[in-house]
Amino acid sequence: MRFKRFGASLLVTGLALLGAASPALAHSELKSSDPARGASLATPPTQIKLTFSGPVTLADDNPIQITGPENASWTVGRAEVDGSVVTAPVQAVGPAGEYTLRYKVTFEDTHAASGSVKFNLSAPAPAPSSQSRPSSQAPAPASSADPAPQAAETTPEDLVPAWVWIVLAVAVVVAGIVVALRFTRRKN
Repeated sequence: MRFKRFGASLLVTGLALLGAASPALAHSELKSSDPARGASLATPPTQIKLTFSGPVTLADDNPIQITGPENASWTVGRAEVDGSVVTAPVQAVGPAGEYTLRYKVTFEDTHAASGSVKFNLSAPAPAPSSQSRPSSQAPAPASSADPAPQAAETTPEDLVPAWVWIVLAVAVVVAGIVVALRFTRRKN
């Protein structure tokens, strides 16, 4: 009888822990982008748009970068945030090929995230003219031989999911209770 009560209370406690932890499982993430992941574009975009599943702020002064083949680096203007949507004007330059849009944001729950979206440009982007550059940012410096190595990015997929930590915590609590019960039974 005593064991059944203990088992029932342990089950209720475990369910309460999992129920309280469910908001932690809902991390914000990138929902969509323009250009879309894997898109093949005939002409380069003049603006990029990132839509996240929750409100974000920009992580640093250079939150968005677009790079491509032959060391191509697009000029990205000042990014604007409207809740969960980030937009920025861009000036494309470079040959046809695969381009990578990298972003860095901070979510409302204060965790920083970075990620990337790859897309293809099927025709070369025209060389920028001095009047068509986004006015909110200075032109990108011309690249020399090799681009500078970039720091490794941490994406949400690289992190240990929150549910793993919750299950581990519950297992530790259960193990502690089992040890305590065995210890008290030996004394009696």
